[in-house]
Amino acid sequence: MTRDVPTRCRAVLLAIFIAFGFLFGYDIGVISGCLIMPDFIRQFGQEGTNGQYYLSSSRQSIIVSVLSAGGAIVQAFTSDRLGRRGSILFWSAIFTVGVAIQTSTTYSLVQLLMGRYIAGLGAGSLSGCVFLSYVIELGSHTINNSASWRLPIGLQMVWGIIILSGMFFLPESPRHLLGTGRSDEARKVIAELNGVPEDDPIVIGIVKELDFAIKAENEGGKATWLECFSTRNALWRRTMNGIMLQFIQQLNGQNFYYFYGDTFFQSAGAGLSPYIIQTILGAVSLFGTLPALYFIETWGRRKSLLLGASAQAVCALIVAVVGHTTLAPTGTPTSALTGRNRAGGNIVITFAVFQVFIFNTTWGPTAWVYLGESFPLRVRPKSIAFGTASSMIAPFSLFEFVLSMFEHLARIGPMIMLVFFSMLVFGYIYVYFAIPETKGLTLEEVDEMYRSGIPPWRSVGWRPSEKHYHPEVHEKQASDSVENC
Repeated sequence: MTRDVPTRCRAVLLAIFIAFGFLFGYDIGVISGCLIMPDFIRQFGQEGTNGQYYLSSSRQSIIVSVLSAGGAIVQAFTSDRLGRRGSILFWSAIFTVGVAIQTSTTYSLVQLLMGRYIAGLGAGSLSGCVFLSYVIELGSHTINNSASWRLPIGLQMVWGIIILSGMFFLPESPRHLLGTGRSDEARKVIAELNGVPEDDPIVIGIVKELDFAIKAENEGGKATWLECFSTRNALWRRTMNGIMLQFIQQLNGQNFYYFYGDTFFQSAGAGLSPYIIQTILGAVSLFGTLPALYFIETWGRRKSLLLGASAQAVCALIVAVVGHTTLAPTGTPTSALTGRNRAGGNIVITFAVFQVFIFNTTWGPTAWVYLGESFPLRVRPKSIAFGTASSMIAPFSLFEFVLSMFEHLARIGPMIMLVFFSMLVFGYIYVYFAIPETKGLTLEEVDEMYRSGIPPWRSVGWRPSEKHYHPEVHEKQASDSVENC
């Protein structure tokens, strides 16, 4: 009889600790609040003819978007050379240095931008716990000096230091260890994570599986960047799918709400401060990720993306149409709002919150899950780097686009949501025709699925052939298990 692989508590704790690294992206919430803090505006803004300081749209644009200009591509080099653990250590340190440069800035816009760029290099693909950042700013914005913005920005160093400290206690990836000839260390890590001796059949079987896959992947020599777009195993399709999913994900509309939701809500007659508005959106984002853990595995990747795109598209369309036809012009005093304005405002607010919730339940996490399970080890760091770069280029483009037309935003109003509606419709079509289901498949099985040429819309329920399972490995593992029973 064969044995199930045990789940050890330490393996679960290590996974939870790695997930904590997502707090890096907390910056997306921090900077939106800093842009409206008086002391931040005074230190990094320009003095107007009336003696009042302000942040021009161009300055807001570069401050917000420079973080996204950080290098996702360069992380692939350290992942190959230093391993997964060493790469995380290196970029955590880079991120922490970038935050320190930002926090120590005094009146120097260049230093602030340099710090944000360096932090962006380290933050890479990690997306954020925006709720925490909004809560911190809700308390700090009442401080009448630079602590109002230094505190929320500086707290990012805490996350970097925690990750730096914890990574010293985490093991290296067994795949990387085997790929670099360190088989003894790989066996030790596998045994430790599974809570069994190094000579256990489970360890022997996993090592043989990984060795088989690694040797097959390395037959063609060292992987190059161009290989990510080769026809072998349909790598070009897989890389393009990763790039497109990440690009579409960032243009679902959620980033627009995060940065400009206060403008929407104010014109809708919410009567709330921008900090409270952003805290509400942050809370919705946080709690939206909880059911996502269930939906991704129950629905599968395709269904989660398809349902998410269609539901968000409906929300965006309602916000655009209802907002355009019922909301009062931007700047209208709350006392002057009519019953029609308030009713329309309530609808706009409701569906804006729904859209943010649906995003974090579907596209937010699912696109990252898909990116991580789509590529063979040989090109995985490089292909993931392409997808990650796309996820950073998209918000950079969004910020530049929106802020370049900031002066016209009041006239366009909620109709700007039609841009995101169009992107969501495109996303639905792209997923339906290009994204196969990868639920429950190993990296090697994903290889076989792409080689089989099965159309993505028929991929749900696809199963690998017997030859994929390497019978010589599994028969030996089963035999050893029987002998040990």
